[in-house]
Amino acid sequence: MTLDSLIDNSGILLMKNAMKRGISKAAFYQFVETHHFEKAARGVYLSPGVWEDPAFILHLRYPKAVFSHDEALFYHGLTDHEHMNQTITIYSGYNTQKMKKSGIKVFTVKKELLSLGRMEYRNSFNHLIPVYDLERTICDLVRSRSSFEIQDFQAALKNYISRPDKDLNRLMTYAPLFHVDTLIRQYLEVLL
Repeated sequence: MTLDSLIDNSGILLMKNAMKRGISKAAFYQFVETHHFEKAARGVYLSPGVWEDPAFILHLRYPKAVFSHDEALFYHGLTDHEHMNQTITIYSGYNTQKMKKSGIKVFTVKKELLSLGRMEYRNSFNHLIPVYDLERTICDLVRSRSSFEIQDFQAALKNYISRPDKDLNRLMTYAPLFHVDTLIRQYLEVLL
């Protein structure tokens, strides 16, 4: 098996895939150096000329994490500005120190709630990344409302309500699991 066969369609080479195939670290690093790959993150290398997709690289580094809160609002078009820090949710008990040190905004939930509302989103680099659906994003927004500017919070709720693809039944199924059902009912009464 050659390392060429481990490079994915977007020009990414993962060290863990080479190790699984029995390729030595020395051979891996020799290939990376010879072919002028650029280190994007620990264990993640990019072919020359490939545009770096920070969200996809973060997903490769932390595959259990889900893009949420500010980032999910942006991906779903509920806010029009991209935030400086990537925002993810991971299960409680996961060691988040490295993430936080690298500037990632991290939220935690019970392990059994991590996959609730998880979907695949195709980003502008044409990569599939895990993002929470609209309704889970609204629950996260209400749950973490103190970390949002009031105008961003209100705009996101109004944008959600005006969307034809909203699912209020799903929203009210999720809401009690995050203890925000009373608040969401109050906001909906005002906005609907």
